[in-house]
Amino acid sequence: MLYTIRQLTKKLGVTARTLRHYEDRKLIAPARKGETRLYSFHDYARILIALRGRRLGYSVAEMREVLQMYECTESNTENELLAARSKFVQRIADLRAKRRDIDESLEQLSECVNQIDCALVGRPRKPWHQFFAHKMAPAEHEALQ
Repeated sequence: MLYTIRQLTKKLGVTARTLRHYEDRKLIAPARKGETRLYSFHDYARILIALRGRRLGYSVAEMREVLQMYECTESNTENELLAARSKFVQRIADLRAKRRDIDESLEQLSECVNQIDCALVGRPRKPWHQFFAHKMAPAEHEALQ
């Protein structure tokens, strides 16, 4: 199946400028029929991966590397497959670390909202350093008090 730029922008909820940017950065290479860009399912899949990378804060170079990891074919040598596997394992570890950071941030922000709600109804708030108390060694925690 082939998509025009208009079809793909509607399907993905992105602008034509975004698609052209990814093309300029060599993340995708749509076919052309005259002036019309024609995007294959392969291009569509690459754009989905690039959009996820953008949401995760990856640079264009990092997104290009991730896209290259997905290009394993039957003709890849064992060394190429092992290198791709190693990169995937590292990417999994990086994403898990980001997820831990996001989970901690969500927990702290939720506690901040809770403390603000308490303050709005006249209840005392927790001192700011107590937000991090569970992450500190007991001696560090006592030093802040």
